Amino acid sequence: MEGIMARGCEHPAGCHSGDQPVLASATVGARSWLLIEHDGPWTASHLENCDLPENISELVRRATERGIRAQLIRRPGRRTRLRDQGIRVLVAVSTGEKPWLASGVVAGPDDLDLDAVVAGVVPESCILEDEPVFLVCTHAKRNACCARIGLPLARGLAEILPDRVWETSHVGGDRYAANLVCLPHGLYYGSMSQAAAIAAVNAYRSGEVILDRFRGRAGIPEPLQAVEHFARAHTGVLSVSAVAVESSRSDGDVTEAIVRVGDVRFQVVVEPSVCQTPGGTACAETITTYRLVSLDRLSPVRYATPALT
Repeated sequence: MEGIMARGCEHPAGCHSGDQPVLASATVGARSWLLIEHDGPWTASHLENCDLPENISELVRRATERGIRAQLIRRPGRRTRLRDQGIRVLVAVSTGEKPWLASGVVAGPDDLDLDAVVAGVVPESCILEDEPVFLVCTHAKRNACCARIGLPLARGLAEILPDRVWETSHVGGDRYAANLVCLPHGLYYGSMSQAAAIAAVNAYRSGEVILDRFRGRAGIPEPLQAVEHFARAHTGVLSVSAVAVESSRSDGDVTEAIVRVGDVRFQVVVEPSVCQTPGGTACAETITTYRLVSLDRLSPVRYATPALT
């Protein structure tokens, strides 16, 4: 793995091995998703500039207009041209108490109701999935490291879960390759090795996260991703649904939040922190992460008089 990462890699040392911090770096804007199967090639660094079939390009455009995160997906392994039997799509909503994932095959853009997705409703052309899917970024045109490290990772995971793993276009955070996204909750992992990815996949299928190499949950601001991370680290609670920020406020760079962990609430304060990478002052880069300022358990409110009825 080290040899693979070294060739042509321009990222700071330790980014792909898990030695550099990855927390609170999940894509903030990804609250809902449209995954479009397209066997390639992915010809440009940005999805909107790729030379795509007109119907797929139109789906990407419509999704982007509505604030839906569009991704191209394909099965790991050898490339085989898909027969013209419609477009396979998956849609997901990562927010709310019950994130969901659905799939379908549509004849064209007009057959997929993306306004329903925006409203949090499963489109009529899709059916709910009861198993998660896992995306590994392999978008070489965006960054060579995504393909060098992502391709073998995707193929390895696909041997374990052949129907649930997809290669995907850019998900954000090249320096964290290989990147893994777990849907429908939009959980991001970075700097993944094969062993780390298998552990993360198995944890998610059991309804949990693993904090090692966990970038955060997409769709929420980075400081709140950090708040959730530190709350989990402090309490040891790893259930996906057991931790949630209830309120927050910012004063400059400092963010204060009330976070629920099970039935307990904590006041958590975080602020940005700069991590300098190895290599000497002349060539070292800095990585922005977050540090925990304070974490305090809140006492339950006790009323002095009986509640009014």
